[in-house]
Amino acid sequence: MRGPDQEQGALFSYLSIEQRVPEDHPLRAIRALVDPVLKQLSRRFSGLYSDTGRPSIPPEQLLRALLLQVLYTVRSERQLMEQLDYNLLFRWFVGLGMDEAVWDATTFSKNRDRFLEGEVAEAFFQEVLGHAEKRSLLSSEHFTVDGTLVQAWAGQKSFQPRNGGERPESDDPGNPSVDFRGEKRRNETHASTTDPDARLYRKGRGQESRLCYLGHVLMENRNGLVVDTRVTVAGGTGERDAALSMAKGIPGRRLATLGGDKGYDTRGFVEAQRELEVTPHVAQVTHRTSGIDERTTRHAGYAVSQRRRKRVEEIFGWLKTVGLMRQTRFRGRRRVGWMFTFSAAVYNLVRIRNLALVT
Repeated sequence: MRGPDQEQGALFSYLSIEQRVPEDHPLRAIRALVDPVLKQLSRRFSGLYSDTGRPSIPPEQLLRALLLQVLYTVRSERQLMEQLDYNLLFRWFVGLGMDEAVWDATTFSKNRDRFLEGEVAEAFFQEVLGHAEKRSLLSSEHFTVDGTLVQAWAGQKSFQPRNGGERPESDDPGNPSVDFRGEKRRNETHASTTDPDARLYRKGRGQESRLCYLGHVLMENRNGLVVDTRVTVAGGTGERDAALSMAKGIPGRRLATLGGDKGYDTRGFVEAQRELEVTPHVAQVTHRTSGIDERTTRHAGYAVSQRRRKRVEEIFGWLKTVGLMRQTRFRGRRRVGWMFTFSAAVYNLVRIRNLALVT
């Protein structure tokens, strides 16, 4: 018999939010990983707030909401609050009851500086790594480094002369028509009025120049987890400088290897790695003299590193297609770096969860 199409809201619900979330839902495993991490950060959170005054929104709930924003590629905090208002799954994960009011979107803007000063993203990232280490998921010997472009939240029209050169008047001051043809625009003479930390940069020949940052990750080769991150001002040697900085934090460096693409195959970078007692496993260039020779390439481990290093592109692919890092929504290197590190931590959570299913 056909059922009637009746729209009648029930006065009471006999199912809790906990009962509405399936037992095998992927977010349950993520929540089981996140809650102990946030518990370890409780003392850090306490130091960020005053002992007096009106109670704030719990920082644990704010971070869980940001984690959902990264996982589900929610483009803005306003859309996130809209989802949190009617999505029971989101309410359950964050820790809100069915009848609790959601926050204003500006709550994140007001708390972002507090999290930034407290280095919460880095602490969260390290705690997630701690859980991976307890599960014996991290390699202590073999690593890969690479960098990618993170497009800045600034338009090309904002890239103007530092000396305040005159521009012709336009009939549309809010969005003027600008002709850059024939004008030499360089980072030494121009700067973005929207985001002064952004730099005009291109990844390779034949590609367009964009206002951007450089995002770097250090990956361990066993399971492809991120073990370190950096965001730097875009520049010619930025990737190699960041790689050496992250290489200094590799544990047990005497036996460690560090892989990379051909962009890292320079004599200076290879020699600097060897001074750190890290074996360089970078890909060899063919159009000029390579920085490495048969002392390195003759070993079977070198070929393994060349295969493993390609997995770092999976990290960048996830960060850009899912983790909202193709173009940042923030201005300033510190804010962009905070979100890059937090998104990398979320990637690690997803990776740990997937590895648990395999084992």
